[in-house]
Amino acid sequence: MKKKLFFSGWFLLMCCFLSAQEYFPVNDGVKAINTNYTLFKNATLHPTPGEVVSNGSLLIKDGKIVSVGKSVNAPKNAVIVDLMGKHIYPSFIEMYSTFGVEIPKRERNGRSPQYEPTRDGYYWNDHVRAETNALNDFKYDSKAAKELMEAGFGVVNTHKADGLVRGNGILVALNDDGGTSERLLETRSAQFFSFNKSNLSPQSYPGSIMGATALIRQVFEDAKWYKGGNIATQDLALEALNANMDLPQIFYGDNLYDDLRIAKLSKEVNVPFIIVGGGDEYKRIGEIKQTGASYIIPVNFPEAYDVEDPYQASYVSLSQMLEWNQAPTNLAAMQDNGLKFAITTTDLKSPDKLMTMLRKAFKYGLKEETALRALTTIPAELLGKSKEIGSLTNGAWANLLITSGTIFDKETIIYENWVQGSKNVIKDASIVDIDGNYALAVNGKTYDMEISKSLEKPAVTVKSGETKLGSKVSYSDGWLTVLFTGENSDNKEYTRLTAQVNPNEKWSGTAILPNGSESSFTATKKEDTVSKESDSKDKEDSDKEEEAIEVMPLTYPNIAYGYKEKPKAQTILFKNATVWTNEEAGILEQTDVLVRNGKIAAVGKNLSAGGAQVIDATGKHLTSGIIDEHSHIAAFDVNESGQNSSAEVRMRDAVDPDDIDIYRDLAGGVTTIQLLHGSANPIGGQSAVMKLKWGSSIDEMVLDDIKFIKFALGENVKQSNWGSFNRFPQTRMGVQQMFTDYFQRAKEYEVKMKSGKPYRKDYEMETLVDILNGERFISSHSYVQSEINMLMKVADDFNFRVNTFTHILEGYKVADKMAEHGVAGSTFSDWWAYKYEVNDAIPYNAAIMWSAGVLTGINSDDAEMSRRLNQEAAKTMKYGGVPEEEAWKFVTLNPAKMLHIDDRTGSIKEGKDADLVLWSTYPMSVSAVAEKTLIEGAVYFDIEKDKQLRDEVKMQKNKLTTLMLSAKNKGLKTQPAKKEEKQRLDCDTLETLD
Repeated sequence: MKKKLFFSGWFLLMCCFLSAQEYFPVNDGVKAINTNYTLFKNATLHPTPGEVVSNGSLLIKDGKIVSVGKSVNAPKNAVIVDLMGKHIYPSFIEMYSTFGVEIPKRERNGRSPQYEPTRDGYYWNDHVRAETNALNDFKYDSKAAKELMEAGFGVVNTHKADGLVRGNGILVALNDDGGTSERLLETRSAQFFSFNKSNLSPQSYPGSIMGATALIRQVFEDAKWYKGGNIATQDLALEALNANMDLPQIFYGDNLYDDLRIAKLSKEVNVPFIIVGGGDEYKRIGEIKQTGASYIIPVNFPEAYDVEDPYQASYVSLSQMLEWNQAPTNLAAMQDNGLKFAITTTDLKSPDKLMTMLRKAFKYGLKEETALRALTTIPAELLGKSKEIGSLTNGAWANLLITSGTIFDKETIIYENWVQGSKNVIKDASIVDIDGNYALAVNGKTYDMEISKSLEKPAVTVKSGETKLGSKVSYSDGWLTVLFTGENSDNKEYTRLTAQVNPNEKWSGTAILPNGSESSFTATKKEDTVSKESDSKDKEDSDKEEEAIEVMPLTYPNIAYGYKEKPKAQTILFKNATVWTNEEAGILEQTDVLVRNGKIAAVGKNLSAGGAQVIDATGKHLTSGIIDEHSHIAAFDVNESGQNSSAEVRMRDAVDPDDIDIYRDLAGGVTTIQLLHGSANPIGGQSAVMKLKWGSSIDEMVLDDIKFIKFALGENVKQSNWGSFNRFPQTRMGVQQMFTDYFQRAKEYEVKMKSGKPYRKDYEMETLVDILNGERFISSHSYVQSEINMLMKVADDFNFRVNTFTHILEGYKVADKMAEHGVAGSTFSDWWAYKYEVNDAIPYNAAIMWSAGVLTGINSDDAEMSRRLNQEAAKTMKYGGVPEEEAWKFVTLNPAKMLHIDDRTGSIKEGKDADLVLWSTYPMSVSAVAEKTLIEGAVYFDIEKDKQLRDEVKMQKNKLTTLMLSAKNKGLKTQPAKKEEKQRLDCDTLETLD
């Protein structure tokens, strides 16, 4: 099979190649081979960015550059082209394209299987399609090629944009005169990746960003295992992946956080991905710089929003406005931070928008030399083709642009784009600009004639006095033809004018009068008041896009309520507070707490510290930060529902550090959360325990040394609520069997790990082995007592302990067994009867579990509830009489213990992290307000600063609204105001909004 595929691919290539070979017979006409040279002389040459040769010469032959320099001798059989006053640049390179390769349409019908691939002999997951060769689907698109050539491109790197692993692309010259054999510069140009599934398969996994990341991570492990000869059967996808590893590896990302995700994956799998960015890298340019990656960057800057209607304007968020304002700085930001990047037109509606976008970027700091490199030498370098394309050097392909001036000047015209030595005329350089107003003298009568856009699509207006006559014009190869009617609107007689024009102020030609007789005419250019006004308006219009707009400063994060500077640890002394220690000391009145170097330095009375910021906390309460054991905020995705086990999936790969709910949680005194996978499958994904450091990086937020995983029981995992009938399990008994099966497989896998023999690394099994060894902890979604018992018995059978049953609403029924097993219970305070399996829930649940000796906590599982967990804790005092200190521990120290971070947070004790909240009054009162929230000694929420930020948000929106209105008034194109939807994720969210 392998040999057959190889032969068929080679045969197709050879057929294309041989179609233009010298040994092909000629059966039609006379065979003639052009052996002439072409010498361009007296041009301003730009061989490479930053290099200029005045009055230079460039010699080409057989599609290649022979010589370039100040003085080049002309061979005897050279065609000499004098380019005095003109410039020559290398043609551009489009590094990321789907040119000539159709993207398949998605099949929307049919079931979505977990594992069953549609192809035999390939990888088990259909979305891994490394065997794809763009050549097999390639059809040269003359129309698209023309658009690209007119924009200055000579070469495109194209591929089939389908699947996670997309196979290899091809490098194609935009040579209309050649065939496939001439155009193909490389049949294996690069290997392509993305986070998007293939449209050719309904296979359900992966269904999330973290699932896609996990699958690609596993694919590279499997490819290494396969390469080592450890698999007896053949896998054509893995073979192709390994074969393509000698190529540039290009990974498509859609936004800044895709960039960072790809960069992290790059280090894990040890593959230097070239990242196709999202154009929003400026928002966290420092983190982008740290990746050390090379990038391909789109230049599709957003249009201003139409905010004339105040009601419509209210829909537009500050982040949307900031993106419009700041996006044009992206290329300059990457340039100034020393990042290597190519520029792509992939997001533009058409390539002709490129220059407009670049000229806008120049106004925001991008250097022309940087842009030229990003279109020529850098893509050539990244593709490993520096000697062949991207520059005007000896031996390179004769891909060159002939222009009227410097390439990025708004007045510059691209006259010709030579590709592989083949001339493509974009604008005829011999055509004279004849725009203007003329006195037209014909047969003894004088008319007013105005000609405009003569170098583009010429237009003419002929007037007799104030009467506008019907008229038409054509202008090509230096010849002008004008047709106009008589003065009477019913007059269908025409006067026809023909002349070879020149750049002089007066020229003449032949006139064919309405009666058929021949005469002459003259056109004398008048002082061009009207045209000058028109030109002035045209110039004004063209300048609109280039006017630099005041750029708003970046914040951390770059949305509403972002900080101008990232918060830093401070030395702070809280004086005379009521301190809830959560330690043996209990609640201390009129007590001081000193914070230094991110830690709690001292707790006592009459403390002092030189240089400390002193905060008078008299009448206020100081507590440790609230910890939410079960949260789904700050995530791009929450469920990988494509399989019944997704233990290999990491919620860390889906963290959204810019989620406004982080700030809202801080305003509610929350400092730490466990970001949990959803409950779509029995074995979910790995948790991300994270501190809510607003404006910080993901790396700074996530506690990577804390290992948790989400399990789930009940209706969701057996798919009662979402009508899936294609995935095991479908019953509660099946859920138990699945757990047993997976842990048995994990035990067998562990034997291989410890055997000392080579074994295939399986990220899913490694995660389960961590559970067996007590190195990763289970937080299990649970409701019904029978299933709670079941999972504890499974754990007992395999000699591990379930760590936490989360939102365990029937915990009160099995509290004694939970205490015996040693499992904690994190629950809702008073939710019940919102679905069938919680009909037996009671608000006394937390109190009963606590009284039975179960480590008990209150969690949110809800973005709104998360910011008022202080009040949820208070409910346990009402329902069950839990003492106030113990009730407070339900949302502080106890969840810290559940998450195994109580050695660093959860109480106010010397040496612990300074994760603190200063409350305006008794913390469990409905009147209590978090005035300051600290994480590791840095103030991440301050109620007074919040008031300032609210005013700043209004001011910024007002300022940006004014700028957008100004843009519209200048005639710039706008987009309709649209509301930025925020999707709240919860346990059973299966799809996230784009």
